[in-house]
Amino acid sequence: MEFSEHIKTANVEDVVLQQPLHPPSKGTLCITGHHLLFSDREEKSCRQVLLLLRNIDAVEKRTTESSGTIIIKCKDLRVLQLDIPGMEQCLNIAQSIETLSSLNCVAEMYPFFYRPSNASLQDHWGLSTPERHYTEMEELHERWRLSTVNQDYSVCPSYPPAVIVPKAINDDALKKVAKFRQGGRFPVLCYYHRKNGMVILRSGQPLTGANRKRCMEDELLLQTVIGDSGKGYIIDTRSAQQAQQARMMGGGFESKSFYSNWKRLHRHMERGKTLQESLIKLVDAYGDKSPNMDRWLSKLENSKWMSHVQTALSTAGLLAECVERDGHSVLVHGSEGTDATLLISTLAQLIMDPSCRSLEGFLRLLEREFVQAGHPFQQRCSHSAFSHARLQQECPMFLLLLDCVWQLWCQFPLALGFSEALLLRLATEAYASNYGTFLCNSEMERCALQVKDKTHCLFRALLNPRESEQYTNPLYEPNELAIWPSVHPQSLQLWRGYFLRWTQQTRHLELVQEEIRNMVIEWEKLPLS
Repeated sequence: MEFSEHIKTANVEDVVLQQPLHPPSKGTLCITGHHLLFSDREEKSCRQVLLLLRNIDAVEKRTTESSGTIIIKCKDLRVLQLDIPGMEQCLNIAQSIETLSSLNCVAEMYPFFYRPSNASLQDHWGLSTPERHYTEMEELHERWRLSTVNQDYSVCPSYPPAVIVPKAINDDALKKVAKFRQGGRFPVLCYYHRKNGMVILRSGQPLTGANRKRCMEDELLLQTVIGDSGKGYIIDTRSAQQAQQARMMGGGFESKSFYSNWKRLHRHMERGKTLQESLIKLVDAYGDKSPNMDRWLSKLENSKWMSHVQTALSTAGLLAECVERDGHSVLVHGSEGTDATLLISTLAQLIMDPSCRSLEGFLRLLEREFVQAGHPFQQRCSHSAFSHARLQQECPMFLLLLDCVWQLWCQFPLALGFSEALLLRLATEAYASNYGTFLCNSEMERCALQVKDKTHCLFRALLNPRESEQYTNPLYEPNELAIWPSVHPQSLQLWRGYFLRWTQQTRHLELVQEEIRNMVIEWEKLPLS
């Protein structure tokens, strides 16, 4: 179906736009297959507002006989109001916005049509590959190998075609282990700690079930990993009770009887509907205009968002501690291994590995641990905090990751080579983007839709010199030491830059930060006396 079939009224004159941080303005509203375009027609003004329809989370409308109002609530938490002359025009525009903003055919989304003048589809896509990552880690080659057992995605639909596994385990054994793990996600290496040779692996839960099934190949794989160190840790991102309940449903956990050299640690992390509802409550608290401070703080606390931040940082700290301080390898999993597992493995690497803290290093980390590792962005980011749709598989796990990274950025202002502006850009792009990086739920889906051939890569664009300057931290001083976050409540802050980004107070703060940034850059240019 053509986009034009969904557009009953393509443009309307004399529309009044009200948006955060700007006075109301009158102009022309145009609607296309992918955008809303508002052009200010007032004298001495040439301001335009271009809104990607995919960024719209909810549409509310009010009409009278002669006019109507449309409230647009965006996934980036903006709220816009359009006052439209004529009830029929208002209803037509609202219907078109609702329909076009909820189209779910990935191949018809804007990244497949976006063609920036400074980039070509022939350009290299992405920053790295599992093959290149393995090649760069020469220390791995003695005990680890690059397996292409998943080359056609038949072993694990959510894994990339190549993964790093123990050299002693052949591909036939990997196929058996895959059948024993949720979603085929057999244990793969995601991090090698150069200081002591220990590793982090991730996987899905073992499918032991109520009958306590075993897989000899799985037991051998994990025993091979720990080798002479004699001991390893398994961090399960579910509570012990949840893991027991999962066993009754066909899932399970590694039994001490069969994995005697692995110590299991349970750290309950919320995900799915619970985390999505937490975000909704948090945004609702921010939108409460009540002058009653006690009521506002109560709503904030009831959202439990900050406790999720605290748990994520605490669990990532535990993982890093097992590797860095205790000197043992760790396997991380929950149920599927595509949400909380990726969150804490990413944070732990940021804590331990200095190479992940530069701008490019951080983007490579996200590409490796979230995009290539199979975080289902399409499902998790289909709606944000305003949607009236019934919750399905939405979950702000990637937003929670960025919030945790921001906490690290605040606690270690010299240790990270990127700015808060980068985190804000990534948070926005995950929900609605011109680029193909966060499309689909896995590498298999991206391959089927030829995303890498037909769209542009966000991470490449962010490293373009014209873009990257605003995303670097001018105070950055590379630090070879681990950066251990404090998780005490008084050490954690609400991410005002994101959750209050459309308020005047936050805008003032951004301007001050930008002025300081410019002063630092200018100071660095001065010749040494």
